[in-house]
Amino acid sequence: MKKMMRYVVVPFLPERLKPLLDIAYNMWWSWNPDATELFRSLDPAAWEETSHNPVKMLGSLRKEDIERLIRNDGFLARMDRVAAELRTYIEHGTWYQKTHSAHLGHHIAYLSAEFGVHECLPFYSGGLGVLGGDYMKSASELGLPLVGVGLAYRFGYFRQYLNRDGWQQETYPENDLYNMPMVVVKDEKDKPIEVDVPFPGRKTHLMVWKIQVGRVPLYLLDTNIEKNSIEDRNITSHLYGGGTEMRIKQEIVLGIGGIRALDKLGLTPTVTHMNEGHSAFQALERTLHLMKKHRLSFEEARGLVASTSVFTTHTAVPAGIDRFEPDLVKKYFSDYCTKLGISIEELLEFGREKPGDDREPFSMAILACRFASSINGVSKIHGEVSREMWSGLWPSVPIQEVPIGHISNGIHTPTWISDEMVRIYDRYMGTRWHYEPEKPDVWQQISKIPDAELWGSHQRLKERLIGSVRNKLQEQLRNRGAHSSHIMEAAEALDPSALTIGFARRFATYKRATLLLKDPERLASMLNIPGKPVQFIFGGKAHPADEGGKKLIKEIVHISEQEPFRNKIVFLEDYDIALARMLVQGVDVWLNTPRRPMEASGTSGMKVVPNGGLTVSTLDGWWPEGYNGENGWAIGSGEEYDDGEYQDHVESLALYELLEKEIIPLFYKRGKDSLPRDWIGMVKNSIMTLCPVFNTNRVVADHVDKVYIPALVHWSAITAENMAEARKLAKWKSTLSKEWENISIEDVKISSISELRVGDELPVEVQVRLGKVNPEDVHVELFHGPLSVEGEIVEGTATPLTHKKAERNGIHIFTGSIRSESSGQFGFSVRLLPYNPSLINCFETGLIHWWE
Repeated sequence: MKKMMRYVVVPFLPERLKPLLDIAYNMWWSWNPDATELFRSLDPAAWEETSHNPVKMLGSLRKEDIERLIRNDGFLARMDRVAAELRTYIEHGTWYQKTHSAHLGHHIAYLSAEFGVHECLPFYSGGLGVLGGDYMKSASELGLPLVGVGLAYRFGYFRQYLNRDGWQQETYPENDLYNMPMVVVKDEKDKPIEVDVPFPGRKTHLMVWKIQVGRVPLYLLDTNIEKNSIEDRNITSHLYGGGTEMRIKQEIVLGIGGIRALDKLGLTPTVTHMNEGHSAFQALERTLHLMKKHRLSFEEARGLVASTSVFTTHTAVPAGIDRFEPDLVKKYFSDYCTKLGISIEELLEFGREKPGDDREPFSMAILACRFASSINGVSKIHGEVSREMWSGLWPSVPIQEVPIGHISNGIHTPTWISDEMVRIYDRYMGTRWHYEPEKPDVWQQISKIPDAELWGSHQRLKERLIGSVRNKLQEQLRNRGAHSSHIMEAAEALDPSALTIGFARRFATYKRATLLLKDPERLASMLNIPGKPVQFIFGGKAHPADEGGKKLIKEIVHISEQEPFRNKIVFLEDYDIALARMLVQGVDVWLNTPRRPMEASGTSGMKVVPNGGLTVSTLDGWWPEGYNGENGWAIGSGEEYDDGEYQDHVESLALYELLEKEIIPLFYKRGKDSLPRDWIGMVKNSIMTLCPVFNTNRVVADHVDKVYIPALVHWSAITAENMAEARKLAKWKSTLSKEWENISIEDVKISSISELRVGDELPVEVQVRLGKVNPEDVHVELFHGPLSVEGEIVEGTATPLTHKKAERNGIHIFTGSIRSESSGQFGFSVRLLPYNPSLINCFETGLIHWWE
């Protein structure tokens, strides 16, 4: 290859237009309607062609375009107004500053394999990334000292198109990173900052990109630099591409490289938040960093890292977890383990559910669990599923006490709400909903909006949607080489006045995109009721390796071409953030049909709510928490079946019943003024009850109050006096672990009463042999509750006993009682747990004795 000199050209604007660059390079513009309109007004066609990318637009401005803008006083006034609004936003005091000022000096790192900030930054595949993008935006709104860490994918996820048979095809256009709203991070000598990560026999070098998301930065790591081999340059080429070896390399870059990058930037995190298990290797790098900096042992540093790490799991099925064969882990971590002072076998144990099983693969989710003080699912039902799924990590702990909770997902409302609804909300509700969307009283003001005005706004949004869908359908057909008559027919597809139902998401088979199609004849009659038209808009991608998901897409496309459904069921290609935003803003109803309990959360249905749409869903994911019987519809009653086909049959019938007897009649029930007032009433109820709960400002605030602040407080306490408490705790754990086998529950005594009355107390005395262990280092507890028909305690409660006295031979007496709160058959057992105020939770050590 010939020698070549590289150089970078960046957008240049005269001084008077420089505020455009300041706005363009801060993704705040993406959720500010005035800012997006400012860029769109430069060239509406170019705005669409660039996927709404202001940096690329500004970089392509011609000299005459620039001169025209400088002479346009109206444009300059709008630009100055938006620039002033951005400055005010950045400088204004925030919730975190006001409520947690004592912790402002500590950084929180949020690591994720994907971030869906905006369609012009295609570093996401679906809900995980979109949630990550929304989380960053709300962290900005609340003013957290948070930094995001991800990967800068050269090709990202695939672009989708369908062939003439409706089969999904994939293309991978290269991302032009230098023409995106992101910049290379440089040092004081204007040289790109680089870090390296250890790979077998070599170091792989990373450069760092920065995306400014309001007040918070998002750093993306990139291996595509000349000093790397071709093999290593391709590590950050594709999101979820390649095999398991490519995946482990990406996750080493994300976890280990992410922490090293933050260290080099002077942003060493006190708390780390793993958004899924992909970044779990960060825990090992933090441990190594603390060992070197503070001369700690592995166990001393590990305890400190675990107490300040947070893990959010988004997976409801074991198959969705990254697992690596032991030999692959040995290949990439044998040398690294030497630095940690542990054997490779010890590392492998951290990623296994069953200690000692040499054949068990290494699980990233289990590694994350072992190194986290807080583990959470993303909905209440997902928390329950996760406790069941990972109960093997705490084999002697009752399911309900497995230390996995939940913080339910939400959306960044300003990102998904239409400008039409922004105007009507501002007019009748004021502006508090912008910065306090988690406050219920804010959304009670929705009742002030006249029915006619709310309905009119939503109808205009639907008309805009139908127009966009028609254009996209024509484009799809042209690309497939369709007959001109079909292309012309698509210009009249769908009816702006018809009940419009949307279904768009990742086409995984458990999401059951074709549940609606189980009875085509019944569906056809439903779509063709005289005077009550109904239509469906589908969209979504199947993973390139998911043949089942691709078949679902093909089935929808084929049925949409049949005469009863033609132009009443449509499928839109290449589902992304822009298409999702268009759909959730314009549909009347959002359909969600996952097979319970396989949906961790799902957030697409949340996005229709502030836009005046309603949700119909199975009771899975977020919907059991949101549904109240008057703010949407539930398919079924939350049943779970062993027979998947039978479940599909039952729930398809339930869906048809809802559509025929409730949804369609309610939509077309009109008064003399042609308004569907009962429907509008349900829309208002939906907005009032769901918007204050299912938004990421609430999600972020929940993490701050329940997770981040406790971790920061713990850090301050355990690192005081040169890590004295961290060293002391590790030594205490080691000593207790050695003595634990000498501890036993010797005897349990109660009164001879076999029957109690409600309100009575049952006294209990327990004799425990503690050996060399101090009584203040253990908790003796009664675990009691009602009995199941199998004689097992259900919904058990732990009641601590009090140390009464010490007897000879290391025997100690603990006493307490159980109060009878209700009638029925009850039982209790006794357990012994380690106790230290510096423990994350009582199950942290894995030590527990039950009465046997």
